[in-house]
Amino acid sequence: MANFFREPDRRQRYLLPVDMADWVPETDMVHLLLDVVALMDLSAFEQHYTKRGTGAPPFAPWMMVCLLIYAYANGQRSSRRIERLCERDAGFRMIVGSEVPDHSVIARFRKRHRSEFEALFVEVLKLCHAAGLVRLGVVALDGTKVKANAAMAANRTARSLEKEISLEAEVASMVSEAETTDAAEDAMFGDERGDEMPADLRDPSGRNARLRTCLDRIRAEAQAEAARQQEKIDTRASEEKATGKAKRGRKPKPAEDVVDEEAKANVTDPDSRIMKSRKGYIQGYNAQAMVTAEQIIIAQDETNQANDVQQLTPMVARTLATMEAVTGDEVALGVGLFDAGYWSEENVAKETEACEYLIATNKDWKQRQAMRDAPPPRGRMPKDTSPRDRMERKLLTKRGRALYRLRGQTVEPVFGQMKETQGADRFMMRGDQETKGEWALHCAAHNFRKLHSESVRKAGSDRKKHRN
Repeated sequence: MANFFREPDRRQRYLLPVDMADWVPETDMVHLLLDVVALMDLSAFEQHYTKRGTGAPPFAPWMMVCLLIYAYANGQRSSRRIERLCERDAGFRMIVGSEVPDHSVIARFRKRHRSEFEALFVEVLKLCHAAGLVRLGVVALDGTKVKANAAMAANRTARSLEKEISLEAEVASMVSEAETTDAAEDAMFGDERGDEMPADLRDPSGRNARLRTCLDRIRAEAQAEAARQQEKIDTRASEEKATGKAKRGRKPKPAEDVVDEEAKANVTDPDSRIMKSRKGYIQGYNAQAMVTAEQIIIAQDETNQANDVQQLTPMVARTLATMEAVTGDEVALGVGLFDAGYWSEENVAKETEACEYLIATNKDWKQRQAMRDAPPPRGRMPKDTSPRDRMERKLLTKRGRALYRLRGQTVEPVFGQMKETQGADRFMMRGDQETKGEWALHCAAHNFRKLHSESVRKAGSDRKKHRN
């Protein structure tokens, strides 16, 4: 057998470097992460803790924040998996040292601080801005469907929910009667009967509460729909009264506060919805992100509304508020690029000086075909042009074509990177508030990865300059 192979000597005792910074390569993001977290304002996390009380002191919030950003940036979201990595992986071990948190501690920290992850997102964005990565002028907004931590098979119709609630009430009544009988027998014969009621039947309130939450949600949606329909009727009636003429077209149906028996809700995660994605229908949420040309997320949110059209105005306002918090001054976004999912005449009418709108009026493939085949418009725009025709004409100009083409280079790649690298195609947490926090954490991790890539690039260019 050849004797020139390098083989391990497992009997040799190896010692780790004295300095933990030598455990991982210089280019690993953990070095930058430890430095930048020390610069963040984490008072929102720290205010949940007090020095009073008994027992072991809690883990430092900065360490837990570091751990979650590093884990999400590396595509690790399972609390049990993160715990194992803190014991085996050098990068994770460098963050926690010998203070390895239990998986339950990691899960509780993530759930407890779900609302503080929005502040964490802003802190990371401030660092990106200080590094010169946040440049406004052209921004793009889009939404992506993210799977909920719930199966579509867990959906129930209003009719089946009422039956299950009725059954749960019947079971609860049986359990109550059984417990009353047991108590009487205990008083008479003592505790050692051998036929105690199973523990999972003693408190059926948890499942019953989830079922009632689902049914209440379906009823609330029916009431909201009836209110919207009544608003349409009232608006039409006021317009007819003002003009003295009956409006043409079909009259709105009467508003009826009736629950559709086939309307569905998910008993595992009642806040999630059935949504259509490019790969079919999923049980999930609609995650939104406003992105710069450099693929930095400057605003984010999550909703259970499948349609994007109602998200444009809130997201633009959210972006302006976030950037003002980052820069400490008023900002102008420049040109906003939006696909056809955001198109409506109401949205166009809300355009402001802070953000010029370029909204596609057709689906992406139709819009690309029109830009490829149709010639640029000439002459002045007619005065009686409708808002839709005006926007189509604006998109077909040379400037409009060049700007809208940037949308495919900004926000769409960001979603691809987050889903492939960070595992952001599925939420680990359940509930609207919890998933909002998790999406903010995902966006903060994405921006940190961009910040790390830029720091590595600058370090490489500096080394080349010194060599030259």
